[in-house]
Parts: sequence; structure tokens; C-alpha cells
Amino acid sequence: MKNVRPIIIGIPFILIFIGESKPKTLQQQPENFRYTRNAEISLISETPGSLSRPAWLDSLPIVLVGNWDGGPMFRNRRGGSPAWYLEDYQREYTEEAVIKLKEMGVTMVMTDGFKGYGLEAEKEQFENSKKLALLCHKHGLKVGVYVGSTIFFETFLLERPDAKEWFVPDFMGQPVLWDWKQPFRKRVYFMHPEYRNYIKKAIKTLIEELEVDLIHFDNTSERAEAPIFFHPLAKEDFRSYLRENFSAEYLKSRLGFSEIKYVEPPFYVEPSWYSGSTSKIDNPLVQMWTDFRCRQMNAFYGEMERYIRGLNPETAVENNPCFGLGGWNHIWMMGMDYPKLLSHTDIIWTEEGNEAVYTGDSILVSKIRTYKMASTLNNKIFTYTGESALQMAEAMAYNRQCIGMVGGMLAGYELSEKRDNIGFDDPYSLGAYTEDYAQMKKKAEYIKFYQRNFDYFRDIDNIADAAVLHSYSTMAFNNDRPYQSIYLFEQALIQAKVPFDIIFDDNLKDLSKYKVLVLADVECLNDEQIDLIREFVKKGGGLVATEHTSLYTEWRRRKKDFGLKDLFQVNAPRWLGTNTPESILEIEPVKNSFGRGRIVYLPEVIPAIKKPPTESMLSPYWKLPLNWSELIESVKWAAGNELSLYTDAPETVTIEVTEKKDRSCMMVHLLNYNTERDSILENISLSIKLPNVRNIDRVELFSPDTDKTYNIDFQVKENRIEFTVPELRVYDLVAIQLK
Repeated sequence: MKNVRPIIIGIPFILIFIGESKPKTLQQQPENFRYTRNAEISLISETPGSLSRPAWLDSLPIVLVGNWDGGPMFRNRRGGSPAWYLEDYQREYTEEAVIKLKEMGVTMVMTDGFKGYGLEAEKEQFENSKKLALLCHKHGLKVGVYVGSTIFFETFLLERPDAKEWFVPDFMGQPVLWDWKQPFRKRVYFMHPEYRNYIKKAIKTLIEELEVDLIHFDNTSERAEAPIFFHPLAKEDFRSYLRENFSAEYLKSRLGFSEIKYVEPPFYVEPSWYSGSTSKIDNPLVQMWTDFRCRQMNAFYGEMERYIRGLNPETAVENNPCFGLGGWNHIWMMGMDYPKLLSHTDIIWTEEGNEAVYTGDSILVSKIRTYKMASTLNNKIFTYTGESALQMAEAMAYNRQCIGMVGGMLAGYELSEKRDNIGFDDPYSLGAYTEDYAQMKKKAEYIKFYQRNFDYFRDIDNIADAAVLHSYSTMAFNNDRPYQSIYLFEQALIQAKVPFDIIFDDNLKDLSKYKVLVLADVECLNDEQIDLIREFVKKGGGLVATEHTSLYTEWRRRKKDFGLKDLFQVNAPRWLGTNTPESILEIEPVKNSFGRGRIVYLPEVIPAIKKPPTESMLSPYWKLPLNWSELIESVKWAAGNELSLYTDAPETVTIEVTEKKDRSCMMVHLLNYNTERDSILENISLSIKLPNVRNIDRVELFSPDTDKTYNIDFQVKENRIEFTVPELRVYDLVAIQLK
């Protein structure tokens, strides 16, 4: 983990694409192309959401440290470790180190479980992990263990010579590896039955002998990359998927034929996430193949989830999709369909980068999208936060009951032991090597603040006026304008402080939480989704749509006109053919009403920095769009000219509003992303809509940046509370106590 790399898998040339699948009983006419992605094919047997989750997840303030790359086998074989690493490693497994972590406020450690050398080869490391688990549990710390996705074949084959059958064969003349820097780690087809059985054996050992509280599956983002599915068994599984999930009539309507005996997985020479190879995925076999990849990934984690919860319902399930919502097309690149994947997890990692900052180019960079995605899907986020107070503040405000990973296993010594020349051995963070004493002290203060005020971070829901739709088909099949428009519309909402959620296709079935639905160039919508959107507006919901929203079917076939034309009251641009980009309508924004709802159609989200074709929508392109004020005014109008939050805070500040589930308190989180230039912001005015008609007991301000706790004067006007935050350094928490 850490050191995010751009999908290098030991293969210099490979492209990944994506699509969606149909239920087995599809009998519709070919031109309709209606389907339900929720229907599971026979290769997958899963019941998302039906398994209970560990109770401790609702009560523990998660403060994580860890080291799962510290063992001698890995450090010696990889090379590049400092001469004293073994001394640090041995110290990590002492009771003194565990006690210091406890005193620091740490509540969970992550350590080695199954690296991939083989259970026989890892016996010594297993005994060390067992000793550490006993010490942690003795002192009240939860324990998570690492389970890798690769096989260290040099030792593993001594135990299981037959494992050669699991390995992915050479692809395009190159071995399929984790990375060229670690050529001793081979990749496997993760749905091979014997591989799955072996992983279950490792999990059973870890749960029964170490009594672990969490299983951490690493490298999730790499399991379903394209080369993996050129394994002979994966090819057969793909044909079975086509045969068992689609009628002959439907296959003919998509592919032109129905006999799939000789169908091969599609592949391309150029990787689209590196350079300009393609933006749009119209090839039906590529669409179906990558949907198959997503489903196989979901099947694997569904099977592992059921197995883990069957052994111990109190063992949490966590994996590492790595890239969050950082701007990559995780669907076609990595075969990851977040709503389905996260139905089998309690927590996921992100190693996307996007460390909280306001850049010199006036771009606010954050992980807010990833935190919001995880919250919608009932997951928490693990990520590295120990390098700055702002990163920890961001996790407190936007994550759920988890401040992130704040350091390595020796983090407890950071304030008591001077190590100016060598720092503390932490493979995942430069912070332990580069932080000065003041930074380490600030980190400790933030952890104590989080622990002390944990009640404001648990049992909460966020307030959201708007919902931004990330539609599977749109995000999968077009890597250009939809990503640019969706991410920039979200950027406008973030910096304008409009409370919002990120939602997915299934969430369209219940939009009752929201005043406004935002469809930023959501070009692919099926008839069922269009009906749900139309019904939402008819009943009084607001809609803001841009560009080519609803102009394509879920398989990205161009329609004659907008599917939501009756709401937009606008005609689609003239079609100029498959190979010509859709034009932008040269019109002013159009406002309409439909039933009891309001609609705004905007011809374009205008980028300040245009994303080059085929490139991922990464943070260098996240600068506020040129017409961001127009976007926000459209949301406000569609919401009936009232939003939950108004403030005069600058664009460098973000605000998240949450409330206790028992409605006893509302919390307002203020974060200053521009601390290097504006170290103190003063007198920030806020106006917040109250839930129903409530009496206010008091308003208090807490901050880890100062020893002071303020009682804030306030006024209530009709259904809103107004008050002023006297100063903001990095992070303020305002608690509005309700009667």
C-alpha cells in the first residue's frame, strides 16, 4: 500500500474497459435495451446488505496505526531497508510499544496476517502477530490483519506446487506481476476455486488463533484488471456469464450472433489511463466483459464476507480499492463497481492521494468525494492522515467514526523519544521521517480532541440539500465530459458550502432526503431511471441537469432526443455521427416547472482548466468552473430558493453539517484549507436551517487548535439559527444543542 502507482501490473501495455450486464430472463425487444443490474447471474450468489455488521463499529472511535510490511521476509527480499529496521520491527511487538499507543489514544492496530509467502513459510511472522494480538487485546486495542492478493511464488510453490495453475499466464509476452520492482509477486485469477479455498484457510487461522477484529484485503484495485481475465479459467467463466445471463435473442441484438463458444476477452494495446487511446466505450463485448469483471470481484468479496461473518460476526471486513473517487474511471480500469463492492465491506482504504490543501493554483484538493461516497454506502474510510492536522480534521468532519491511520507501530514514541536523524520506521508515511516535534504534538492534540468529543462524531447523519448522481453506465462508458462535469459541479458545491451527497443508481428509488437532484452530463439513463427522476420532480423535487444528460441508453446508444425532454423543454443537439463529439447547445439556461417541481437545464459546466481527452479527471483539473455561481444559483432556485446553509466563509473553507440521529444536536464542521496563507480567519457568519421548529439550548464551539471553548451568541429567525464563528485556524466544531 501507499505510494499509489498507476495500475502497473508487470505489463507495459494493457487497456481495461467496462459495461453493464442483463438478467438471465431478458426477453425485451432489442431496441429497448432495458435491464436491471441488480439481478445476479448464476456465477454470483450474493445477498448484499443481509449480513449483520460488528457491533463495535458503532461505538469505537477508530484511531489506526499499523505496519504490515515490516517483517524480515518481506523487507529482506524487497531490499532497500535501513540497517536498523529489525531493531524497530522487534520493538513494535513489545508491551511497552502497545502501552504507548494506548496512551496516545490509538484504538486499533493493523499488522501482518497472510502476506502471500505461504502459511508454512510465514509461521515465524504468524507467531509474532499472535503475540502482538494478545498484547493489544490485553490493553483494549482492536487488531486488524493484512491478507495480500499476490503470491510470493519462490516460497509458496514449495508448499503448494499446484498453485502454478492459479497464476495468470504471461500477457503480451510479459509476466503478470504486482510491480516490476517486486518481480517475486505473481498475480492469480482470484476466482480459481483452489485459490479461494486457500485464502479461506488463512482467514480461518487468523480468526480462530489470533481472534482478529478485522480482515484487511489489500490490492483490491488490482484484482480485476484486464490481464487477470486472460487466465484460461477466467475465459471460460466469461463465456458462462454470457451463456447463462443472456438469451440467444438478446446476444444477437447486442453482438450480431448468439453462439459464443469462440468468444475471447477483448483487449487493447494502449492503456487509456496513461495516454490518449480512447474516451468512450461503445464496443458491446467490452462493455459486457468488464461488467463481468466487476461481478466476479463482487462475487469474491461476497464469498469472503459470508465466510468471515460465519466464523465470527464480530470480525469486520475491509478491503483496499485504493483510488476512491479521485478522478479515475475505477469501473473500466479496475473492475470496481463501488455500490456492489462496498455491500460486502464495513471499511475501505483509499490511497488516492488528494491530501487536503489549497494549492498555489487556487485549487481546493480533498478526499471529500471519497468520504461522501463511503458514507452513502454505509462504509468508513481508512486513509493516511497523520501527516497534517488538516487531513485529520477532514477525516473527523467527513468520515464516519474514524480519524484514519495516524502513524506506524512506533507512533507512541514520537513525543517521548528524539530521533531527529532517522525518524521512526513507517513504510506508509513520510511524516514519521519528516515531521518536527511541533507537528507530532499537533497530531497528538487532534487525537485527544477526537477522543474527548467523540459523541459529536458517532450516531450521526449529514444534512444534504442536493444529491449528485454517479450513474454506472455514464461513469463506465465515457471517460471525458461526464467526469469533467460531475467533478466540477461537485467542486462548486464543496466550495460554495452547499450540503450534498454523492449517490448511485439504486438511490434513485428513494430521493426523499433531498431537495435537488444534480445530473451533470449523466448521459446514460434507462427508462426506469428516467421514470424515477420524473416522479421525483413531479412530487416537488428540484432537478438541475447539464449537457447531454439522458441522451444515451444504459449501453450508450444514442437516442433521437433527450429522454428527459419533457422536463428540459429543450431539443438535443443534432447528431453528427459516432466519431464526432456531441456539440454543446448554444442557449441560455432554461428553467421549467413540472408537477410541483422545478427544473433547470444548463448547456455546459465550463471548466477553468479543461481536462485533455482520455485523461483521468485528477485534482490538477479541479479548479472551480468558470460558471460556478450559475451552477449554485440553479441549485438554489430548483430547491425553492432556500438552502440549509448560508455563510460568508471564503472559497478556501469547507463546511459540513451533521446531526445526531436522535435529533438532540446539530454539528457544524468548518475546515480551513488555506492555512499556509490565511492562518486565522475571523468572524465567519452562518445561517442554518433548523429541523422542524426546535428550541435551542446553547451553541458551543470546540477546536483542537486552541484551549478555549466558546459559548456563542445566536439568534433564531423563523426556522433558521444565525451566529458568528469568532475565529477559524484549521478546524472548528460548532455544536448546536437542541431541546
